[in-house]
Amino acid sequence: MVVPLSKHTTDGTGEKTPLRYAAIWAEGAARAADARRAVRTFLTHAPRTGHPAVPPAVAMDAELATSELVTNAIRHAPGTCGMTLRMSEQELTITVWDSSTEQPTPPEADPRRVGGHGLHLVQSVSEKVVVALRATGKLITAHLPVAPLGGGGPAFPSAVPH
Repeated sequence: MVVPLSKHTTDGTGEKTPLRYAAIWAEGAARAADARRAVRTFLTHAPRTGHPAVPPAVAMDAELATSELVTNAIRHAPGTCGMTLRMSEQELTITVWDSSTEQPTPPEADPRRVGGHGLHLVQSVSEKVVVALRATGKLITAHLPVAPLGGGGPAFPSAVPH
């Protein structure tokens, strides 16, 4: 099930309501490519609603973080999983939830190892990553800045080579 992009509105205070998107995948139906496509569409749609255009480097980082989080949910948690995207004028949050109640513990970084780098990659492209354990699973939220800090350059350097 996919919840369409919400319309841009204000909350009566003059502040823009964040743009939101959600998807839920049945067991075995989640695909990282579909999640990346959803992020790309979401970010492309944002300027049409009055939100800032996201710099290409941030968009690539968002797709990378999404791909890694959804892949981890597919590999390490049975059952349904889902993703929510939320964008304000300052930040994009990518939340992926799954049915595993275990705290993710990434292995020690080892450039010679194949696999096991996903959470490290997510942390490297995000301002912060928050894990919330629940009785029915967990949510992992990556926070990516979309607005540059005072200097006009990127708020955080991209981990993806440009």
